[in-house]
Amino acid sequence: MALFNLVTKAAVRSTSQSLLNTLRYMSNVPENTVYGGPTSNTPNQRVTLTNLKQKYKKGEPITMVTAYDYPSGVHLDMAGIDIALVGDSASMVVHGHDTTLPITLDEMLVHCRAVARGARRPLLIGDLPFGTYESSSVQAVDTAVRVLKEGGMDAIKLEGGAHSRITAARAIVEAGIAVMGHVGLTPQAISVLGGFRPQGKNIASAVKVVETAISLQEAGCFAVVLECVPPEVAAAATAALRIPTIGIGAGPFCSGQVLVYHDLLGMLQHPHHAKVTPKFCKQFAQIGDVINKALSDYKEEVSNGSFPGPLHSPYKISDNDYNGFLKELRSMGLDGAASAAAAKANQ
Repeated sequence: MALFNLVTKAAVRSTSQSLLNTLRYMSNVPENTVYGGPTSNTPNQRVTLTNLKQKYKKGEPITMVTAYDYPSGVHLDMAGIDIALVGDSASMVVHGHDTTLPITLDEMLVHCRAVARGARRPLLIGDLPFGTYESSSVQAVDTAVRVLKEGGMDAIKLEGGAHSRITAARAIVEAGIAVMGHVGLTPQAISVLGGFRPQGKNIASAVKVVETAISLQEAGCFAVVLECVPPEVAAAATAALRIPTIGIGAGPFCSGQVLVYHDLLGMLQHPHHAKVTPKFCKQFAQIGDVINKALSDYKEEVSNGSFPGPLHSPYKISDNDYNGFLKELRSMGLDGAASAAAAKANQ
């Protein structure tokens, strides 16, 4: 019996080691990797609509930031941001367009997938780009389904205003997909609005902001973005609703706030971005200046030969392998290469 137990334990250990080896083989991370993945400071479960409702009921502000790629998703994750919005503003701050209109659904899905890989904790919301949901309820639902299935999002956001967009929101909710609405300055409607103009600055416009927000709530939206409206109008809309409002250029009286990632970081320092950076955005850092200096320093050190130095040349070859390597080079007729390697080894 003792011998049987010993053999059994040995077999289990062998099987376990084999399984570990198999898992390692299947992993895309090498055994002796030179890269390490990021670690979140907020390793909690994914933020859900229930979590947002609880914050809303307690009067706790909701934080939302746009993200467009894996690194920005990781940063939002580590900072504990509640919502990561993969916004169609990528058209402007990532792709360099003057408006949000040119970006396509396929382009948005690439951004969505990248953010989903990086942001493990925030609720993930994907914008429906212009031209992908206005034609019919069928088109709207089909697009929303793709954003969830192919983009890895938890919910979608669409711009309200026109009756067709309210209808689209209702159809998507009825299809079982969570929807965030958007009123005030709706960038996809700049052709009608006459540019990026604040809304709610007169009686009719202010009333329309509140009425549209209520219509989106009645269509089943779980929250509404209020963009570029006077604080008083945002306060009225927030009080009129039973769902959270997320302000952007709408003052402090909303249920939460959202800013564009590149804007709040002061990421880009060039004429195009200066042209599209909104007045309401506070820059919490000047990352663009840091990036520019780092790139200039890199160029200078490469140019003068100071990079890479010994500290950044960490990989070693043993003396035996090195000598064998030189021998192989000479046998291949590469005496010059062998001499070069030998000369550098002595430096």
